[in-house]
Amino acid sequence: KHEFKKNPKLLLLSREELMRHEAAGITTDQFPKMIRLGGVDCKATYLHDPSHAGDGLTVEIPIFALNQVSEDRCEWLVPGMLKDKIWALLKSLPQRPRSRFVPLPASAERLSSMLCEPINWASGGLTDALLKRTRDETSLDIKRNDFKLDMLLPHHFMNFRVVDEHGRQLGTGRNLVALKAELGSQARGAFQALAGLKMGSQTIGDRPIFDAKRSEESKGGLSPIGLAASANQAQSKLGSDPNSAPSTNKAITNQRHTTWSFGELPELMEIQNGKQSLIGFPALIDAGDAVTIEVFDEPDVAQAKHRVGLRRLVALQIKDAIKYLEKNLPDLLKMTALYMPLGTGDELKAQIINLALDRAFLIEPLPTDEFAFKKRIDEGRGRLTLIAGEVSRMVHAVLIEYAAAVRKIKDNKNATEPSADCQQQLQRLMPKNFAAQTPYAQLQHLPRYLKAIVMRLDKWRADPARDASKLTELRPLEQRYVRRVIEQKGQTDARLDEYRWLLEELRVSFFAQELRTPQPVSTKRLDKAWSILCT
Repeated sequence: KHEFKKNPKLLLLSREELMRHEAAGITTDQFPKMIRLGGVDCKATYLHDPSHAGDGLTVEIPIFALNQVSEDRCEWLVPGMLKDKIWALLKSLPQRPRSRFVPLPASAERLSSMLCEPINWASGGLTDALLKRTRDETSLDIKRNDFKLDMLLPHHFMNFRVVDEHGRQLGTGRNLVALKAELGSQARGAFQALAGLKMGSQTIGDRPIFDAKRSEESKGGLSPIGLAASANQAQSKLGSDPNSAPSTNKAITNQRHTTWSFGELPELMEIQNGKQSLIGFPALIDAGDAVTIEVFDEPDVAQAKHRVGLRRLVALQIKDAIKYLEKNLPDLLKMTALYMPLGTGDELKAQIINLALDRAFLIEPLPTDEFAFKKRIDEGRGRLTLIAGEVSRMVHAVLIEYAAAVRKIKDNKNATEPSADCQQQLQRLMPKNFAAQTPYAQLQHLPRYLKAIVMRLDKWRADPARDASKLTELRPLEQRYVRRVIEQKGQTDARLDEYRWLLEELRVSFFAQELRTPQPVSTKRLDKAWSILCT
């Protein structure tokens, strides 16, 4: 007490004295309070409590930005947590490559220092970046799957808290793909409403907004549009706060178009929301007797919607040709009878005509302005009837083999296991909208795949043991494909699609070799394709 009276500051500690040595690195650079995800600055909070569901890093994501958050970026967490995650990833490697990085803590610190450099930070996915580094340093053929993510602890993954405009929680968890699957539609609606672009065609005064000039700073071959000036014009007309989102009800004029009357349509658009920049992807939307324009937060969704909308706009320019095709498709009555187990003749006719329109008018690159669109109409009009005839003959050939496969499976119910397997294969190959859903290159091979079903069941009686052996060999290859499709949760992957059709070719090779395959195929070749898919 005497000492305290002599020195009132005796018990006061400086920051340097208070901070433990190992806590000196706890800075806003290492553990930022805001993290930019999906073009938006998101609030970041940290918790060290392994017993708590929010252990580690939690990021608060506004619902309107959810679909644009990159899974790759989220793998990196923040610089201050990278070393610990890399250590865990190295520890999960098989023994041989893991031994090359002993002692693991030192290797993790060295690798995290390199990956935290600005040129490397958050470039692609963390696992991919680490995969490249470990391969380069060891010269070993390390696979992506060698990093066992299931061995990592929860705090090695970013925790997401999705909130609405009032800050109320809509969803939470560490699986971003699952959150997008659950809340993706709601996120898309929130994005469109916030941007004021859930509409047909937005106009500022008398000028279509889609006539705005393309940015010269476009990256990666895309064409972003700066909408800041246009948005400011709209807000000044409304007398609104420049930091608030445009009003969907007041600023937007929904328009229906029957011709290309909306100026140039960019591949993507930059949308200013206060100090934040969002990226939108405009698309034509099929409205039956017209098209509208909407802006989406996901490029894949926008692309799929746009092709359907553009096809509708094409059809509106050639109504007489469409009416002629509807009445003069070759063998339509015969095809309708064969198609009956799947649907109606009108549904089949629509698929054939739509596929013919795609082949005649919508070959990449798609038109992005009125001049290119009119030129495409002029070029495609003359070949439409010929293409429609080719598509009809192809679909007819598929349906003939489909009917034969259905009869053969029905007649071989006593072959329980092969018949059940063939039935599942048939359902995969021939959904109701098979002509629209099957890639055109594979549509040409469908008759061969269906014929292989018939030949397999014909051969089964002579050698059921061989059939069972081949089916046992095939099943693990198909099961890993099915598991990966489920993991993708609807996301497209061109390499996975390629593997799916290799499986069909392998079935031909196993059960109907006489039909031959366009290229050599075997379990070893599929294993190699799968290893490439997993790298």
